[in-house]
Amino acid sequence: MSNKGMALFDDKRDMFFSICDLGSQWSLEPNTSYPGGLFASVGQMGMGFGVSPNSPNPRNNDGAKPPFSDLFVKYLPIGVIELPEGEAASTKKKKKLKLKLKIKVPNPSLRRLLSGGIAGAISRTCVAPLETIRTHLMVGSSGNSTTEVFHNILQNDGWKGLFRGNLINVIRVAPSKAIELFAFDTVNKTLSPKPGEVSKIPIPPSLVAGACAGVSSTLVTYPLELVKTRLTIEKNMYDGILDAFLKILQREGPAELYRGLAPSLIGVIPYAATNYFAYDTLRKVYRKIFKEEKIGNIETLLIGSLAGAISSSATFPLEVARKHMQVGALHGRQVYKNVIHALSSILEQEGIQGLYKGLGPSCMKLVPAAGISFMCYEACKRILVDKDEDEA
Repeated sequence: MSNKGMALFDDKRDMFFSICDLGSQWSLEPNTSYPGGLFASVGQMGMGFGVSPNSPNPRNNDGAKPPFSDLFVKYLPIGVIELPEGEAASTKKKKKLKLKLKIKVPNPSLRRLLSGGIAGAISRTCVAPLETIRTHLMVGSSGNSTTEVFHNILQNDGWKGLFRGNLINVIRVAPSKAIELFAFDTVNKTLSPKPGEVSKIPIPPSLVAGACAGVSSTLVTYPLELVKTRLTIEKNMYDGILDAFLKILQREGPAELYRGLAPSLIGVIPYAATNYFAYDTLRKVYRKIFKEEKIGNIETLLIGSLAGAISSSATFPLEVARKHMQVGALHGRQVYKNVIHALSSILEQEGIQGLYKGLGPSCMKLVPAAGISFMCYEACKRILVDKDEDEA
């Protein structure tokens, strides 16, 4: 017998076990192929037996048959399995797992409402500090620059001051955005012509749909917007949302909850119309340039942000007038009769720059908010799907 030990598990052959160097009378002969292999690598079948996979008369290097080779071929037939190189290589690579979350919501209207609500809540929470700074800049209550307002808020209220009123903001924005995006999608799909049809209206459907969306959401959620503004500016006058509602109703009457509604509607119509029209147009341009039907999350974020920048810059003076009217006569401030009176008074007292005070932080807040909102909305629509429908 050979002095060599028995290697029962030799895992050096592509993850297959083999019995090598078996002690036997013929194993002492050097340079001989021994019939010891139980398994062989793919494409190398039979090598452990001293047998070529394609040779009917196997022999070793010196022309002599190895012992028992005929018995191995007779009683242990082995099939040769050939795999293409590319396929064999691919099996060694780990497959990447793609996790796709899908929640079945059969009602398409409910899908849009839920998607809009989630998008609004996430986007507004992300930009709450910028919203607080913007509001203070508009009414001049804590300084005349972004840096000054930021330091004053941190000094007086700490980091919580930057998120003051955020709960009421989320409560207001979530249903507002849900109604707004639902109205836009519904009106836009109704007015948009199908391929080959003539346009139903002489103006772009997304322009009309955006205006309808803005008006619908404003009429429903405006009282919450006014209470949120009061809580942000007069933080010591009210103990909370409910207390603010009750005190405003008792001291100033129900009509006070809709003070500034006219300039708000006047501001919302052009803002929403330009915002959704720009968003819809930019998406169409993207599809045309890149020849892709589906738009990714990052692309949606950039498109939505650009649309928000265009619309907010065009309608900012009306937003300033609305904020001044909402604050009312607090701390001896001037009471404006209407939007024209507010705009003319601000222009007379502060000049043209007064109408654009806070535009920088406003764009800092509205631009990412618009992008995040559109991105979350489109993402939620892909998650909330019907049984056989996957909204794009």
